[in-house]
Amino acid sequence: MTLTLMAVHAHPDDEVTSTGGALARYAAEGLTTIVVTCTDGRCGDGPDGVKPGDPGHDPEAVVATRRRELEASCATLGVTHLETLGYHDSGMMGWPANEAPGAFWTTPVDEAAQRLAELIRRHSPDVVVTYDENGGYGHPDHIQAHRVTMAAVALAGGPAKVYWSVVPESWVQNFQERLQELGITWEEPADQTETPPEGLPDDQITTWLDTSEFTDQQYDALAAHASQGDSAFFLNLGKEGFAKLMRTETYVRVHDTTGAPLPEDDLFAGLRPS
Repeated sequence: MTLTLMAVHAHPDDEVTSTGGALARYAAEGLTTIVVTCTDGRCGDGPDGVKPGDPGHDPEAVVATRRRELEASCATLGVTHLETLGYHDSGMMGWPANEAPGAFWTTPVDEAAQRLAELIRRHSPDVVVTYDENGGYGHPDHIQAHRVTMAAVALAGGPAKVYWSVVPESWVQNFQERLQELGITWEEPADQTETPPEGLPDDQITTWLDTSEFTDQQYDALAAHASQGDSAFFLNLGKEGFAKLMRTETYVRVHDTTGAPLPEDDLFAGLRPS
């Protein structure tokens, strides 16, 4: 029986940045991979980088563009099934979009969890991956995706293992140094509204996943999201620079029925045939 990974994400393009390596690696191994995207990305960039609320930003056109990009990205990563919940992108914390009708942030957790639980029952994933309690960096839709996923797992039961995607403290501390090695000077955007990830102490990370063979694939998947300016920083690194930064993905195992010893280097440790 084929093992199955389900990654639950907030927006189109999130599937690449935190789990793209895992998705590509396990697809290459012949495992079933599923991406669930909770929102439609309508608060993303429009043509020429136009922002929500500015002249020329058409939310419905942005939704259509980002859906096409999401499909192309998942195809590049070899994703077996793409599922979308279709909630409205809530924008950054404190934006008016947080309270707009249909926004994911204000959707009752139980309501969204019931829908996700149906997908868990249908696909029977062995492993489910989502964000930590802070959504990685405080984005409301990422926080909500965490809440909904954990509630859905409790409702549906079934996954042998559940993980949160995290950033190691050492990665955050050495980030600028590694950029300098690549000849890149990092400047915090003047309009920064997101809280950078603080990083989890390395000794609290349970799972270190080698994705170095799949960084080109991950880069190409991110390039599929060409409409979004957030992708530009990593794409401007080129494939070689991208590979130096993105060769490992890290996770915390928060639910396990296998008893696989920690630390581990495989999300499916304890599940593979002996």
